[in-house]
Amino acid sequence: MNLDTLSQIREGGILYILLLIAITMHEFGHAYLADKFGDRLPRLQGRVSLNPLVHIDTMGSVVLPILTIALSMGAGLPLVFGWGKPVELMLDNPKTRTKVDLLSTAGGVAMNLVVAFISALLAALFYTLSMPELQRVAVQSVYLNSVLFVLNMLPIPPLDGSRFLKYAIKMSDYTYYSIARYGILILLVIINVPFTSKLFTFLVGFVANIFLAIASILATLIN
Repeated sequence: MNLDTLSQIREGGILYILLLIAITMHEFGHAYLADKFGDRLPRLQGRVSLNPLVHIDTMGSVVLPILTIALSMGAGLPLVFGWGKPVELMLDNPKTRTKVDLLSTAGGVAMNLVVAFISALLAALFYTLSMPELQRVAVQSVYLNSVLFVLNMLPIPPLDGSRFLKYAIKMSDYTYYSIARYGILILLVIINVPFTSKLFTFLVGFVANIFLAIASILATLIN
């Protein structure tokens, strides 16, 4: 096994760990806010936790991420993609169900922004401490969480953004779940069509650059 292969495996392993952190925090955000506003199911199912094991989806958190990393290693730039086990809600109070559903949804995507912000702070710290390898990992975390934020905000069922759309246009549950069955196919089309792919890349870069600008300003102030 040559050094290039070992380097790619190391890079892939780092990306996988960063993905697990991002997924864990995303699902924890969903569960925490639902629990905070009175939905008992996430706590009953043990989801109000920072333990990655309770949020892992076999296909989305293990098989697919490892497969995408392995298949992309030959290109010299390992990629990673995946998702966690969806947080289930009881929503048994008619008076608060919309509020709880929306707040829980917001909690997940907001947590990715929180992780991106913390990663930016760490990038600035590692820069000032002359630790380029750790700085690069922190920047990777910024980009990964920016990708997950933009991806989850797409108004495509069952992604988080579609929950906001559902309530905004008063979409029926039947229509929502009917579309959700084809969600992955719709997403694949969006990612592969040149125009929408460029738009997605632009949005990810826009979000990531906000946090990297914060890191740059902080590093300048520290120095």
